[in-house]
Amino acid sequence: MFEQSRTYYLYNKPCDMRKSFNTLSGIVRSEMKLSLLSGAGFVFINKRRTHLKMLMWEGDGLSLYFKRLSKGTYEHPRTTSSHEICYEKLLLILRGINTSQIVKRKRYSLSKKS
Repeated sequence: MFEQSRTYYLYNKPCDMRKSFNTLSGIVRSEMKLSLLSGAGFVFINKRRTHLKMLMWEGDGLSLYFKRLSKGTYEHPRTTSSHEICYEKLLLILRGINTSQIVKRKRYSLSKKS
């Protein structure tokens, strides 16, 4: 379901979790100004930050992933105007880790000379 190669977008407003496929699709198209059929994952979090939904087009139809926490809350990070969120940050949010204090260290790699 969660793929590192997939692009993820976070809706930056609280979302009513009663919304389903059609209404969430409308939010993606009209408010986020993104293509639903791109294969990206679209993440929605409710006002209390206890529920999360992710809408994805999987080639032959839409999938809706829903998670409700029994304790605690999700972080709802500020996103840029593009709403894009990286795969690693999404996984940290799902695990309840505060991403505002996490710094990804630069990694060096040896490149082959041609």
